[in-house]
Amino acid sequence: MPDKLMRLRRSESVPEPSRPVMVAIAGDSAAGKTTLTRGIADALGADRATALCVDDYHRYDRVERRSVPFTVLNPECNYMDVLEQHLQLLALGRPILKPVYDHATGQLVRPVLVEPREFVIVEGLLPLHTKLSRACFDIAVYLDPAEDIRREWKLKRDCAERGYTRDQVLAELERREPESAAFIRPQRQQADISVRFAPVAGHSVPDGAQLSAEILLRPTIQHPDLSHVLTDDDRRTVHLKLIRDSDGRPVDALHVHGHAPREDSRIVEKAIWEQLSFAPDAALPDKLGEFAPGNRSEPLAIAQLLLLWHLLEARR
Repeated sequence: MPDKLMRLRRSESVPEPSRPVMVAIAGDSAAGKTTLTRGIADALGADRATALCVDDYHRYDRVERRSVPFTVLNPECNYMDVLEQHLQLLALGRPILKPVYDHATGQLVRPVLVEPREFVIVEGLLPLHTKLSRACFDIAVYLDPAEDIRREWKLKRDCAERGYTRDQVLAELERREPESAAFIRPQRQQADISVRFAPVAGHSVPDGAQLSAEILLRPTIQHPDLSHVLTDDDRRTVHLKLIRDSDGRPVDALHVHGHAPREDSRIVEKAIWEQLSFAPDAALPDKLGEFAPGNRSEPLAIAQLLLLWHLLEARR
């Protein structure tokens, strides 16, 4: 189905209550996609949110990939046509039989039935690669952490959770770099929101300190009015300014400071939370901002809250 026809079908032909709100969260390996997704899905609840990973559409298992001339970052290494078909079905409120790739073993295992709920969160390497895929989403997000930080995250994760040695991870990073530049990073320009975790320019981050976040809000979708949140008292926690993006286009940049006192960050979080369509007495979810058991990032929590606002606003 052409991408323009897909947009028309979603906006005109499908009864609104049966059509889920679709959000894509794209980014390179170990950019934080699953962490961002988990907090949003937990806040919405399992009865309202369906989350899936496009890594499940890998064409080859880990052993088979040793003999092919490309990496999983290359569309040729993935069933992109099946992904497009499944995204169209989900966007129209229909179930799919989704393949499953087990990252722990590197094997393709039994597929599972996925029923779209009120919100569908699709995260992975290539959800924004094609026009047809992009036409299935209401909101597109790209995670863009500083490259040295992403590499460190990948080393920690792949060595601790996926059985790789440090030398293997470093070698794979070098092998993937050309395809990352060719296929992954271009998706950033297709995103409505780009999130970058990094130290504030010119400031070092001590061990254990939180990274700051820069959240680019492009005028491709409506964004929340934060005027009552961004007061002079809150500027040491968060501030908004107009900048030029890498392509020269103007874009709003929301800066969330990781060095701000936690009590100040929580005030901002509660102010954003009060704008969301949850029960008036609903407490701010504890899982927001959690990137590891017992470890929390306030900039991550604020980024998740902003995405929650977009999801609930699109639902209305």
